Amino acid sequence: MKKIDEYQGKKVLVMGFGISGINAAHLLEKLGANVTANDKATPKNNDIVDDLEADGIKVITGDNPISLANEGFDVVVKNPGIPYDNPLVAAFVKQGTPIITEAELGWQIFDGHLVSVTGSNGKTTTTTLTQLMIAENAKYQVKYAGNIGISFSKIAEGLGPDDTLVTELSSFQLLGAPTIHPHIAIITNIFSNHLDYHKTRENYINAKLNITRNQTKDDFLVINWDRDEWQKIAQRSQATIVPFSRLNKSHEGSYVEDGMIYWRGQEVMPTKDIRLIGPQNVENALAAIAAAKLSGVTNDAIKKVLTTFSGVRHRLQYVMEYQERLFYNDSKSTDIEATEVALQGFDRPVILLAGGLDRGYTFERLVPYFKKHVKAMIVFGECKDKMKDAGNQAGVPVIESENAITAVPEAWKLSEPGDVILLSPANASWDQFPSFEVRGDKFIEAIEELTGKKEQ
Repeated sequence: MKKIDEYQGKKVLVMGFGISGINAAHLLEKLGANVTANDKATPKNNDIVDDLEADGIKVITGDNPISLANEGFDVVVKNPGIPYDNPLVAAFVKQGTPIITEAELGWQIFDGHLVSVTGSNGKTTTTTLTQLMIAENAKYQVKYAGNIGISFSKIAEGLGPDDTLVTELSSFQLLGAPTIHPHIAIITNIFSNHLDYHKTRENYINAKLNITRNQTKDDFLVINWDRDEWQKIAQRSQATIVPFSRLNKSHEGSYVEDGMIYWRGQEVMPTKDIRLIGPQNVENALAAIAAAKLSGVTNDAIKKVLTTFSGVRHRLQYVMEYQERLFYNDSKSTDIEATEVALQGFDRPVILLAGGLDRGYTFERLVPYFKKHVKAMIVFGECKDKMKDAGNQAGVPVIESENAITAVPEAWKLSEPGDVILLSPANASWDQFPSFEVRGDKFIEAIEELTGKKEQ
């Protein structure tokens, strides 16, 4: 951990009691700040408040009182999910108070080698693969943190100058990380996500590009080269560009040719040996390979990881096989693009479980994928009628169910040996579940109840 004194004696407000906010509050107290921690909700677990107050931190819960804007805070550390049009946040913006996220705080105290990953889809898998690959050859610590569910600042506290940290960073985190400077940055892809937060696609792209804002020609931006738009986006970086591509050959980076993965013209391994299924996971592997090779990782280490790693929970996760049916949990599929790529990963008939929060869009884009890959659909949630319309357009049998849990026995009734039963909702979970993780966990529990087996 790097020793810094810029928070000594400063008044700092931490907004939000998520994992990152609680760790940030405790860290700021260690750094000599006068800390106030605020959450709009009242925590069900009193231990959170007790621990904060035991550290001398003032705690305010149950509201974001606008009066806090008049208390002379020097810095606000905001939970990334709190929007900038929140009245209290907007008041701080108006008066010019610096607003950062916990990722910025983590960077400020980090003293090692930083690799950072962002993108619309594939962030967590790419982050995990990159960390595993670098760790295979490392003499020092290699950890991961960030939007993967692990506090950046908490992990950074325990790392030294020879250690490596691979961080997953969301657009929300990057908006409040003005000085972050990874030596290797990865952009997996950019679609049109979170426009309810960012308002426009350009705002969303700009937030993603904060990952490379402070990079120089001595740093590397690893970026997906499969769309012209992403190639143009790369031109906005000062870093050395390292492309990865499933579709376009480029000797400057990692790519696929005739079923073989190459790094700068040298064979690495066949794509068929990657344990993870689907074209999206070939792309995730290519991105991780580029970062790993830039970090000095051997081909043998890369092969070991890619031939053994079976996936991140809720991200096209293999759950089990039962009576010749394969169950997959892709609850993290909260947009159309993620479901598109999930369906392309299977060469067996798929019974698709889909639906969720209605964000106002329809699903015509999925019709060709339904026609090619889907045997039957079970739809649920706020947007089930729109999802059903797309299934009908594709000529796929569609039935309705209450949610992703009740859909499991319905899917089983429709299935035959050789089928895949896939939860890939193409929508957020918030109409019925507090998070995609809870939705995926409940889906797995329903499978276990149906089969009498535990996930593999």
